[in-house]
Amino acid sequence: MFIKRTTKRLKGKTYFNHLLVESVATDKGPRHRVVCSLGSLEPAPPKEWRALARRMEEALDEQQALLIDKPLAALPEPGREGFRARRPRVGADSGEFDLEGLEFEQCREAGPVHVGHQMWERLGLDQILSQAGLSDDAQLLSQLMTLNRLIAPRSELAMSEWIRRTALADIVQKDFSALNEDRLYRNLDKLYPRRSAIEAQLVERERTLFGLKETIYLYDLTSTYFEGQALANPKAMRGYSRDKRPDCKQVVVGLVLDSEGFPKAHEVFAGNRPDSTTVAEMLRALEKRTGKVPGATVVVDRGMADSENLAAIRSAGYHYLVAGQQVGRGLYQEQFEAEENWQEIEREPSPRNPSQKKVRVFVKAAQAGEGEQELIALCWSEGRTQKDRAIRQKQQGRLELELQKLQRRVKKGRLRDSAKIHQAIGRLKERYSRVARYYQISYVAQEAALLWQEDLSAKARAQELDGTYLLKSSRLDLGHEEMWRTYILLTRVESAFRGMKSPLMERPIFHHLERRVETHIFLCVLAYHLLVCIERAFLDAGIHTSWATLREQLSTHQVLTVRLPSPQRKASLTIRRDSKPEQVHRKIYKVLRMPERIIKPIQKWEADSH
Repeated sequence: MFIKRTTKRLKGKTYFNHLLVESVATDKGPRHRVVCSLGSLEPAPPKEWRALARRMEEALDEQQALLIDKPLAALPEPGREGFRARRPRVGADSGEFDLEGLEFEQCREAGPVHVGHQMWERLGLDQILSQAGLSDDAQLLSQLMTLNRLIAPRSELAMSEWIRRTALADIVQKDFSALNEDRLYRNLDKLYPRRSAIEAQLVERERTLFGLKETIYLYDLTSTYFEGQALANPKAMRGYSRDKRPDCKQVVVGLVLDSEGFPKAHEVFAGNRPDSTTVAEMLRALEKRTGKVPGATVVVDRGMADSENLAAIRSAGYHYLVAGQQVGRGLYQEQFEAEENWQEIEREPSPRNPSQKKVRVFVKAAQAGEGEQELIALCWSEGRTQKDRAIRQKQQGRLELELQKLQRRVKKGRLRDSAKIHQAIGRLKERYSRVARYYQISYVAQEAALLWQEDLSAKARAQELDGTYLLKSSRLDLGHEEMWRTYILLTRVESAFRGMKSPLMERPIFHHLERRVETHIFLCVLAYHLLVCIERAFLDAGIHTSWATLREQLSTHQVLTVRLPSPQRKASLTIRRDSKPEQVHRKIYKVLRMPERIIKPIQKWEADSH
């Protein structure tokens, strides 16, 4: 920064103004950017301007170690328009700042909310919410609640305090001192009936903005649990818990993504809803959000790959690509054993899987039904082989440990009833079904002995299938590699669920009313839209990073108030502005094509209270 004097002639008189400016790079070359106006009085002799500008830059950049050897001249009182300052009144005295009393106040985290706000505006969400019938106030509250889920998820009870601790008030120029949880709860109720319309318009906006091609739909489900009984929510049920919380009631969330990872539709189902019963309903919801896309391919996992769902996908005008049941692998084992029939595919390394793992795929046509054919692919993955063996060894160890415990109970006479012993054996077979089929377990009542023996031949046959999985598709035009690469896109839905559950903290849910539970999940989906757009920009730039990392790096970019007391004026000059972005901040903003400066500086004089 440096001080620059400007002159202006008006009605025969010459006026001087002193500006604190900085040099910035633009597309047209270096340019001078005004930081603030210092008025018409010379702040110091010209030979001291460079040192003076350096000290003022340090003060504005929140560097408190200011070693000043000469006092700063008093600045004239600025006006209300930020950069512009009124000329001093005739006879106004110059004074000195009390640098010992220099203070920094109201420091607020600004970087993450700046990025979230800019992405919200880029997606045109205010306009989308307005078209859905929400007022300006509801649009603002919806933005605040979505950014909270994106940056530092809180309950509605704690959300208002978080908002006041950030620079959101500076960014949107609103006062949130009176914001409370009641307004946030009421806003949930306003959003609830408009969720589908908002999601449909947002999908269309992203399709246009990013040029998305909706030829592949990836569908999967997850569960999210409640704290409390949730008696007012009929969908809150106990069921298969993917969160390892079978003790809690839950709901099941279905999510459809496109091949680029952008959300297309979501639905909330009862917590005890079987996965396979959700496909037809999800297809109807998808059609409402995106319209009919004939010929698109729907990719689902084996839990939804039964014949009824495949027929539903076909009747809706889509193709399917699904994982077949594991037991079906043995039917094709002999056909796939010939080494020359396999095509080897190199899997690209990623941050989650840095090593290159080989994948082999064999594809053949098969009869799917009356007059219909499908492609069958048996895939073998080096990484999956290691995983399958590790799981088997872990389950085998646990099964044998449980059998030993049951054996001791029987031997010591703690368990004598034959029926109960057979029930205990049945429960163990059910719990460890992956490995129990390799064991012959029996109870000899006459000897009161529990016996088991490992079936080594059955185990050897299973080991031959380690790392293999079966794929089926109604598309007959798929090659080996395309079929496999299309299926593994399904991992993007798993990644989306991880993102919603970890950084966005979808779980646990503290709401008990059904409408508020579903709107809470809707806000998580909205936040995930922002997250995908942010991470997509970095992937396009060839940078593999996560929003969680970016959020942490941005947290040090702040908005603050610098207070410079002037004893002679009995007042203080306060400057409200953002701190100078660090190099890491500038890199992030450059990738996201966002302005580095968060707010325009605002300066004013305030009378001292003492």
